[in-house]
Amino acid sequence: MRPLSDLLRKHILTVKPYSSARSEYPTANTSSNQASSKTFLDANENAFGSPSEITVNRYPDPLQMALKRRICEIKQIPESRIGTIFLGNGSDEPIDLIIRAFCEPSVHAASGEITEGDAMIITPPTYGMYEVSAAIHHVAVKRVPLVRTFEGKTGTFCLDEDGIKQAITPRTKLIFLCSPNNPTANVFERAALERIITGFDGIVVLDEAYIDFAEAHSFLPRLAEFPNLVILQTFSKAWGMAALRLGMAFADSSIIEVLNKIKPPYNINILTQETALKALQHTDWKERVVRDILEEREALMHELSALHDVQHVFPSDANFILAHFTSARAVYERLVEKGIVVRDRSGVTLCEDCLRITVGTPFENERLLAALTSA
Repeated sequence: MRPLSDLLRKHILTVKPYSSARSEYPTANTSSNQASSKTFLDANENAFGSPSEITVNRYPDPLQMALKRRICEIKQIPESRIGTIFLGNGSDEPIDLIIRAFCEPSVHAASGEITEGDAMIITPPTYGMYEVSAAIHHVAVKRVPLVRTFEGKTGTFCLDEDGIKQAITPRTKLIFLCSPNNPTANVFERAALERIITGFDGIVVLDEAYIDFAEAHSFLPRLAEFPNLVILQTFSKAWGMAALRLGMAFADSSIIEVLNKIKPPYNINILTQETALKALQHTDWKERVVRDILEEREALMHELSALHDVQHVFPSDANFILAHFTSARAVYERLVEKGIVVRDRSGVTLCEDCLRITVGTPFENERLLAALTSA
């Protein structure tokens, strides 16, 4: 890995973060009794409260320390390494911040001259926000498509390691990899991921949003081995909290310090922090639901494979299935007419005539199959 000072945009090194009232006098380590005995007149809050039944008139902890301590417990991270955790407004916020921190944009002069900026690599088909965020920041994207293979009524998608190596230039700062991948649903070979991480001198972002549904283990326990690795996870999937918009990034503390420096001061609101803290007391619920989803996934894949207009059902390590139909758009429209909405991925690289189907409840899955089998 190149030194962090060489990878970051030069002005980021000297940016002074906004100093909020709660960062100058943090309340995260203050007990409720201590907090209630203090008079806070430092943040221009409304001391008279609000119409809400919940206390929302005070600013939240800008670094979400109570929530991070609970995450340390769940993820078996020593509390001494709490500085390796970043919490964002969904995973989209750390994606945006990482690109903003590391990649110099291309500059278009009035004369029409273009000054080339930095670049990043993605492996389509993959999560679309990597490319959207790059476009917003005017950062060049090199696409190295996955390799698709078919075996009977199934198949798989693999990383093109040689293609990724050939796409790397001195200006390549980031590689985004999604495993389990969206929309293909599969985990990439662990050895291939490790070769890419160790063989690249920039930053590798490994998006593990769906890792709870995979037999493969997360790279999180090995994070200290890879100083250039950023791992993304989320509370939207296995924890069932998509509406909260709460994502996690794990990386060397030097990288997390940069993200904390350039994020908005109060990026995670108090309702999200408190709701997540309460939910994270129920790990048994999350584990039970994951088991239920996996059982439903296997049954749904078996039933889909038996349908005459399904050409392939790709292996899934996620809470959704990618299926190749004879005519995906016609099936999609037929399902919509019956009040069932899936995702048509036909316009995505390597996903022609493919529908992405989220694993639902037993009732929802039975309704889907009944609609697919009816004339």
